[in-house]
Amino acid sequence: MIHLYCGEGKGKTTAALGLAVRALGNGFKVIFVQFMKNTPAGEILALERLGATVLRGKAGNHFFSDMTEDEKRETKTISDEHFSCAIALCKKTCAAAVSAFAAHPRVLLVLDEICAAYQYEMIDRAAVDDFLRNLPVGAEIVLTGRNPPQIFFDHADYITEMKKIRHPFDSGIPARKGVEF
Repeated sequence: MIHLYCGEGKGKTTAALGLAVRALGNGFKVIFVQFMKNTPAGEILALERLGATVLRGKAGNHFFSDMTEDEKRETKTISDEHFSCAIALCKKTCAAAVSAFAAHPRVLLVLDEICAAYQYEMIDRAAVDDFLRNLPVGAEIVLTGRNPPQIFFDHADYITEMKKIRHPFDSGIPARKGVEF
């Protein structure tokens, strides 16, 4: 099944992380891919300590709109490599689970900020579309981000929209370690 956590509010990645921890606690293999992010974050360190496979990164330490063309090319390369690696690992793990007659999903694949990677063409859209149309048996997929494309809505079994009412950032308060990252 596919979960889509979208919207302008805080909590999309946090919801995906909560599901990842739940899945790990129930013996799932968890693959957590973060696109368009590379700032050190406590939750990613915790996921790795719990046994999740984590792939993340982009070129540069700033928003997409401030990236140079070289950074954009490098970010796309990183994103495509991480997506391919995660899909291969997901399919391999699912195949092993199916051959062992697993009765329920055993793999959780989180594609965090895939909406932005897709929107800005920082990932091979055709590869993403093909994956969504041909999910491996035994996989639970989470897609997160703002402004998801229609294909994400079309394939999602769960859709949760986060809506911002108020956020300290609007008052000039920067992200705080342990709360926003």
